[in-house]
Amino acid sequence: MAIRWTTAFWDMPAEGFEAGVAFWLKVTDSTLSPRRGPEGEFATLLPKGGDPFLRVQRLRDGKGGSHLDLHVDDVEDDAERAVGLGAKEVHREPGLVVLNSPGGFAFCLVGHHGESEAPPALLRPGGWRSLSDQLCVDIPPQAFDHELAFWQTFTGWPHTLSDSREFRRLLPPPELPLQFLLQRLDFAEQGQSATAHMDIACTDVDAETERHVALGAEVVRRHHFWQVMRDPAGLEYCICDRDPDKDLHAAA
Repeated sequence: MAIRWTTAFWDMPAEGFEAGVAFWLKVTDSTLSPRRGPEGEFATLLPKGGDPFLRVQRLRDGKGGSHLDLHVDDVEDDAERAVGLGAKEVHREPGLVVLNSPGGFAFCLVGHHGESEAPPALLRPGGWRSLSDQLCVDIPPQAFDHELAFWQTFTGWPHTLSDSREFRRLLPPPELPLQFLLQRLDFAEQGQSATAHMDIACTDVDAETERHVALGAEVVRRHHFWQVMRDPAGLEYCICDRDPDKDLHAAA
């Protein structure tokens, strides 16, 4: 299977959608595409350079989170392959199949429409660089090994250990715009599904945090290598101490 492009969604509750969209447009220095969908619930963040890879969705209910679109050549065949590896099909229509991974993480298989150029990192006025470039899947501990095996086999991407033992990193081809991290949660309730959040790579976590607070985000908690935040729609995300221009394949 060839994955031609990757797209990450912020799935926002209806009551916080407009504030959340306005926030992420400012964070990413993007403009908003025309809204689409039966209720205008979808839109794309259009970067100043490169092809789009970030989108927003307004939910009818639920707390929200993030999901992943994989752009492939043959949606139906790759969906059957995913199901054979343990995924569950949720919805199907021409050019789109919605699935849950073995751990319950929602993702979609969609067609490829020629996207090929990943947007560059953004240079901030203070001299640091940042980019919203990573989807982190948060997995209950009992489901982690099965989930990791599924994504390794399904994507065919190599993987490497990260600086923290609870993380495993898959390494997409360098031309794809999103990094893909799997996190083993310390604790999860019985029956809890895997979810995902967005990460921002930057060269100055403190400065980037201050910028986000000024734009309306809340500080949640600080770890050694990352800062947990909450956006105006109520979604948590992380600002990470990672150079967005660094090729992670070199460390594999």
